[in-house]
Amino acid sequence: MKKPSSKIREEIARLQDQLRAAETREAERIGRIALKAGIGEIEIEETELQAAFEEIAEMFRAAKTRAAGKKSAGDSRTSSEPSATQSAGSGAGGPSEA
Repeated sequence: MKKPSSKIREEIARLQDQLRAAETREAERIGRIALKAGIGEIEIEETELQAAFEEIAEMFRAAKTRAAGKKSAGDSRTSSEPSATQSAGSGAGGPSEA
């Protein structure tokens, strides 16, 4: 059975509400952490701050990817695998997403 378009629209509206609520929770959590770290006291352009957050996110994504790779390949580390400090500095050229 196919859903009527009205039911699909209702489901989309419900999911959009859930998305807004989830984004609000995430923003509040990140905001609290940033304030505790003293970010609110630093005078910095929003674009610079976003670029810094993107670098942090990439660092955590890379660490998560490496950890997942270790689980499937064992604990042996190859010499071609970058360290956490190398990953953190790799995006220093600017934001990858605008």
